[in-house]
Amino acid sequence: MTEERQQGVRWPVVPAQEASWVIRLFSSSRYFAIFAVIGSFLSAVTLYIYGALVVVQLIWDTLVEYRISVAGVKHLQVVFIEMTDVFLLGTVLFIVAFGLYQLFLQPDLPVPAWLKIHDLDQITVRLVEVVGVLLSVTFLAFAVEEAVGTSLLEFGVSVAIVIAALSLLLVVSHRLSANHGSSQGE
Repeated sequence: MTEERQQGVRWPVVPAQEASWVIRLFSSSRYFAIFAVIGSFLSAVTLYIYGALVVVQLIWDTLVEYRISVAGVKHLQVVFIEMTDVFLLGTVLFIVAFGLYQLFLQPDLPVPAWLKIHDLDQITVRLVEVVGVLLSVTFLAFAVEEAVGTSLLEFGVSVAIVIAALSLLLVVSHRLSANHGSSQGE
């Protein structure tokens, strides 16, 4: 815009008292994010504790039963893979809690560099990466449990597709994080 046009534009004038009230309202509304932070954090802690209790119970039941078999090992594999899934979901919720806390409440939170969040795009990339791992673990549990009833070709194709999708996810997330890091000057 030229200076003539800029001078011709008249913006509505808001009284100082109203402006400060509106600014204070919007500035303090960021603290509502604490509910999402607390909810995500409590959900993560609950999944970690419950998952650990399930693992301890499974180990106890295995020792008390003392029946060693191939079917028992396969059952343990599937349950442990599913528990890894639970722990990964807890990790996703922790990342959400830390990310939202940093974005809305305390940007200089002392966290490891890999958990440092500067904007919403970073939290989204981290979530997509962890959800990709979560889905791959879910597929692994399904593959271990259901591979017996499928043909070798079907099983091989499905494994290849999952590996290709995970490889693509890794390449894209690596490029996104490299681009974001260079734009941040990190």
